[in-house]
Amino acid sequence: MERITMSEDLSFSRIIHGLWRLSEWNQSKEETLSLIQFCLEQGITTFDHADIYGSYTCEEMFGDALSLTPSIREKMEIVTKCGIVLPSTNRPQHQTHHYNTSKKHILSSVEQSLKNLRTDYIDVLLIHRPDPFMNGEEVAEAFIQLKKEGKVRHFGVSNFKVHQWNMLQSHLPFPLVTNQIELSAYNLENMEDGTLNLCQEKRIAPMAWSPLAGGNIFTGQDDKALRLRETLEKIQEETNAEGIDSILYAWLLHHPARIMPIAGSGKKERIQTAIDSRSITLNHDQWFEILRSSMGHDIP
Repeated sequence: MERITMSEDLSFSRIIHGLWRLSEWNQSKEETLSLIQFCLEQGITTFDHADIYGSYTCEEMFGDALSLTPSIREKMEIVTKCGIVLPSTNRPQHQTHHYNTSKKHILSSVEQSLKNLRTDYIDVLLIHRPDPFMNGEEVAEAFIQLKKEGKVRHFGVSNFKVHQWNMLQSHLPFPLVTNQIELSAYNLENMEDGTLNLCQEKRIAPMAWSPLAGGNIFTGQDDKALRLRETLEKIQEETNAEGIDSILYAWLLHHPARIMPIAGSGKKERIQTAIDSRSITLNHDQWFEILRSSMGHDIP
């Protein structure tokens, strides 16, 4: 599988496996390990987490699976996030939904993630969402300390707009390596507001969450979903693709920003669809036909 260079000493697999719903897949440790091994065998080496996933349970479930074969840790890149605080029976000290990007919270979150994931380092730590109460200097202090201690190799952000990226980057002595953003043929916000352009300007490869629009394109009855579904089915037939999900992945993969879609499924066949979509070729007419269908009007 194609590798995307993130820094001099780090690269990601072009397709990333997302563990957001791991707690919903009803898998044993052995089954989760089998899924991880399948991904690795297919060239997917990058795994995406967050401390809050599964009400603070998914990291630990993944770590329990890794503990069955600890040696595979060195074959993968682990991404995790912090900064969102959710009320949870697993975190009784959290009473309200808020953001916390204080130095203390970042450091404690990383310590918990290291414990949960059964590892002594995280490849990339992301601030999960922009925090209106963020102190850029404090975040930088936390990042610098974690890097110096060898607990986190690199840092990035998630869901940050251009001004938010620039603010945080201005406090750091090293570059942020990625921005994980919502992006799909259905959701064009980050393509239209300059966020994706910033990634190209900074030579940063973005990670794309919800590349299938949360399934809305498959079942939605709103005008956009209906338009897109019709267009995707037409192009599916033209390209002999297995399904419109393949076309959705291919549409992102064809963009010059080196977008890395996150395939968040516990089913091997669904992950395989994302992998196989790399072989689909869309011409310019087809790529823009999907764009126009999503916009609901012609380009200027």
